[in-house]
Amino acid sequence: MGIALTDKDKRMIEIQWGEPITLYPTQDGVTERFSTIEKARYWLRRNWPIVDDARLAALEKIDSAMDCMSPVKDARCAFVAAALSAGFVPDRVS
Repeated sequence: MGIALTDKDKRMIEIQWGEPITLYPTQDGVTERFSTIEKARYWLRRNWPIVDDARLAALEKIDSAMDCMSPVKDARCAFVAAALSAGFVPDRVS
C-alpha cells in the first residue's frame, strides 16, 4: 500500500536565497538574475561558461545548503566566487 501525494505535497519547496544576485557579463551579453538557490544550481550545472575549481566548490556548497547541511550564505559566497572566476560581474558580493 503506497501513500498518495496531493498536488500540494508534490510542489518543490524553494530554499530562501535572500536578495537576488544579478550577474553582468564582462563583454556584451545578457544579464542573468538569480533569486533562488535552485536557479543558481541549474546554471552552474547546465549553463556555466567554464569548468573550474570555483564552479565545483559552488556546486558542493549549494548542494550542501539544499540538504540543510550548511548555511545558504556559504552557498551564496561560493556562487559569487564562481561568478567572478567565470568572468561575470555580480551586483552584490553577499
